[in-house]
Amino acid sequence: MSDFEQQLKAMEDEAANETPLPSIEEQRAIVEKLKALEEKGELTPEVMAEFFAAYSDETNKVKNMAGNEEE
Repeated sequence: MSDFEQQLKAMEDEAANETPLPSIEEQRAIVEKLKALEEKGELTPEVMAEFFAAYSDETNKVKNMAGNEEE
């Protein structure tokens, strides 16, 4: 197996472990909840972290990978 094929296989394996993005309906529901909390004055960084925790890990992985490529 060539180096390219090995890299492609590794990317496929990583993609299988990624957290899927919420559907557009789920995104709208999240926005509604967050807007309601904001109107009540209950929207805190902790609440935001709770809603987006699953995606922040993925975002950090992407940022780290992009940072490594620049070196």
